[in-house]
Amino acid sequence: MIVDNVKFRDVETERYQKKSFLFAIEIVSLYKVLVDRKEFVLSKQLLRSGTSIGANIRESEHAQSKADFIHKLSISLKEANETEYWLDLLFETKFINLIEFENIKPKIIELLKLLTSIIKTSKSK
Repeated sequence: MIVDNVKFRDVETERYQKKSFLFAIEIVSLYKVLVDRKEFVLSKQLLRSGTSIGANIRESEHAQSKADFIHKLSISLKEANETEYWLDLLFETKFINLIEFENIKPKIIELLKLLTSIIKTSKSK
């Protein structure tokens, strides 16, 4: 599968790789909006954690063991949880509006659920 010239290597992991990559694109776009609104501190935190989700998922592709795979996805899960925190905070402090929040909130919830499920399944095998 190709998304803007990015190939996803493994059909099995394609779903969460693609979702996390598209989510990172949305985070970068939201970051640009926040910078235009003169919000520099929280937006940087959001950018870091929101793009780290997919980076750690990508890194899990080359895990050296099952434990390493679970560890890398656990880091992604922690980053997703942190990203949700920053989104909630940005909304509650009115840096992002309801439309922006309702557009992105379900996507981070979906990633949290997906990562939790993959980690639980991997641990049980």
